[in-house]
Amino acid sequence: MESCIFCKIVRGEIPCHKVYEDDTYFAFLDIHPKAPGHTQVIPKNHIRWVWDVPNVGEYFEVAAKLAHAQRKAFNTDWILSRIVGDEVQHAHIWIYPSTETETELMKFDQNAEKIRLAL
Repeated sequence: MESCIFCKIVRGEIPCHKVYEDDTYFAFLDIHPKAPGHTQVIPKNHIRWVWDVPNVGEYFEVAAKLAHAQRKAFNTDWILSRIVGDEVQHAHIWIYPSTETETELMKFDQNAEKIRLAL
């Protein structure tokens, strides 16, 4: 979709701190993080709702892979996820650790690298 902010991120028109990419899915740090490493996991194709993603189990496997990487990267078992879908009209899953301090929130480069190295 031309005007979708997440589609623009996938196409490289808007910069992001990418933590994961394969042929179907893309994951990047949220610019308004709830915690350090707060990641958005999206399908590359524009799909409005998570529940309409083909092979939704595969989508959740990617989300789980990233959650396990966050556990390792941020040394915590407490990883939260959220699926709402009203903020941006493109399927997305939030995944974020909940025990880090706020001073770590804006270290985007370092947080993205921690997750990539833990994958």
